[in-house]
Amino acid sequence: MGNEEIERFVESWGSMGILWGINRSMARIQAFLLLSEEPVDAETIATELNISRGNTSMCLKELRSWGVIKRVNQSGDRRDFYIIEQDVWTMLYRITVERKSREFDPAYSALRHLMAEVDTENKANVHKRLTELEEVMSTVDRIFGTFLESEEKSRGMLEFFKRFIK
Repeated sequence: MGNEEIERFVESWGSMGILWGINRSMARIQAFLLLSEEPVDAETIATELNISRGNTSMCLKELRSWGVIKRVNQSGDRRDFYIIEQDVWTMLYRITVERKSREFDPAYSALRHLMAEVDTENKANVHKRLTELEEVMSTVDRIFGTFLESEEKSRGMLEFFKRFIK
């Protein structure tokens, strides 16, 4: 990579990736592509980030399934090249949709199932906590549902909220 600031950003983004549900290598690849002006092939990514080719390939496949990178062709070259989703909001929206689906929805479903199947009424404190947790998660689910209804709607809501934050 060469530039110390670029390396620091890629490493920081890699560490942060864990917070939004992807592994460090995937996040580092995403950051590298975010900083790349031109499409980059998998071998260059692996070499620049010092990641095995197999890991690079798996991470690229997963990032493509999330919809945050795209595979493109270069005229006259048989290798696959990759670019980041050009619209930052689209990329963040897709990450949020994927995280909700993979993490929030199963946890909320498990809580609702637990409350339906296990009688906690005789444990007043446990019942109270679970009921409050279900109310909060239900509210968050409705907020997510509204916000993630469509990319355009979420973009509009973000613009609306930005007016109130200085």
